[in-house]
Amino acid sequence: MVKLDFSSGGDEKEDEDLTKEFAPEEAPMEETTTQAVKQVATTTKETLKDVVVNKVIDVKDVVKEKVMQQTGMPEWAVVFIGFIFILLLLVCGFLLIRKLFGKKRHGEKNKKGGLKGFFGKGQDVVDGKNIQGMAQDLEELGDAMEQNEKAQAEEKEEVKLGRIQYKLDYDFQQGQLTVTVIQAEDLPGMDMSGTSDPYVKLYLLPEKKKKVETKVHRKTLNPVFNETFIFKVAFNEITAKTLVFAIYDFDRFSKHDQIGQVLIPLGKIDLGQVIEEWKDIAPPPDDKEAEKSLGDICFSLRYVPTAGKLTVVVLEAKNLKKMDVGGLSDPYVKIVLMQGGKRLKKKKTSIKKCTLNPYYNESFSFEVPFEQIQKVSLMITVMDYDKLGSNDAIGRCLLGCNGTGAELRHWMDMLASPRRPIAQWHTLGPVEEEGDKKDDKK
Repeated sequence: MVKLDFSSGGDEKEDEDLTKEFAPEEAPMEETTTQAVKQVATTTKETLKDVVVNKVIDVKDVVKEKVMQQTGMPEWAVVFIGFIFILLLLVCGFLLIRKLFGKKRHGEKNKKGGLKGFFGKGQDVVDGKNIQGMAQDLEELGDAMEQNEKAQAEEKEEVKLGRIQYKLDYDFQQGQLTVTVIQAEDLPGMDMSGTSDPYVKLYLLPEKKKKVETKVHRKTLNPVFNETFIFKVAFNEITAKTLVFAIYDFDRFSKHDQIGQVLIPLGKIDLGQVIEEWKDIAPPPDDKEAEKSLGDICFSLRYVPTAGKLTVVVLEAKNLKKMDVGGLSDPYVKIVLMQGGKRLKKKKTSIKKCTLNPYYNESFSFEVPFEQIQKVSLMITVMDYDKLGSNDAIGRCLLGCNGTGAELRHWMDMLASPRRPIAQWHTLGPVEEEGDKKDDKK
């Protein structure tokens, strides 16, 4: 019997041969994997630009070939169309940027500078500012200002202040002019409520000596006056006179606002017949008239009939005339109780130094029996104190039953409201009498 030995050396040789046979194949596989990793790493190190450019070139070539195959166009035609397309894209981009970032001037034209200045011609820039653009802006601004001024002037001319109806009748034999203020209509509202308290002041230029006033009509824009006034004017002088209708809005606690005026040169009308007509009211005079103003004063009047006591409270004054070299004044107020042209009693306020708007709030009382109240009058004068010379009068107002205008109205309101103080502003009038223009030392 033959025994088989499976553990012989031949088998071991075969195993070694098999191992040697397969060993060389495993080593190249590892080397291939390592090389692939290195190649990927090298690829990632390439710039994105090169990759994109290469891809774009490949795509461009493919597109060009397909276009040439389908259309049968030569290569130069395809290049030309591509150039036109790119140029259109650039133009559209420029217009878009210009629209987004360009600044408009006056809603129509773009300002020079910025992108437009960069692409424009002949732009002069100094310190970041476009001189050419600034010059054009100033020129257009001047034109706009001129247009606005013209528009404002036209609007000012179109402002309606209403109109007034009056009647004039001149008597050649007696040398007197009779003026009747009939009515006014369509006056502007001067108060917060949209209405006015109108009255008319009449006087003759150039002297303004005699001023008369109509009654105040409360809360109306169409007052009916029907009041007649007489001015003594010789025939040889009347042609040089100008009749003034000054329309005011009455205000008890502040200066009366002038609505407007009507000027009638008497030398240009036919005084041989009665004239009755309507006239449009013109705007009030400018600030030149205000420069001639003497100022305003506010005081209250109170009368108690049972006690026979008249109380005057001087409150304040404003916009007084400049009397000193420095452009100011040292004002005080002098109050004189008069009867029949005689001075019965005189009182004065304190002196306020270097001011044109003094505040006093000082009270003075006079004993006036009830039977005498309609015979007396008050003369209130604002004086300017002077250390070296005589004190000069700035202006005055006269109150009493013989007064006129606002002064008479204030006096009558006091009598109509006994035991109640009535305050009101008054415009100072000139001091006509030479002897009253000076005052003794305080």
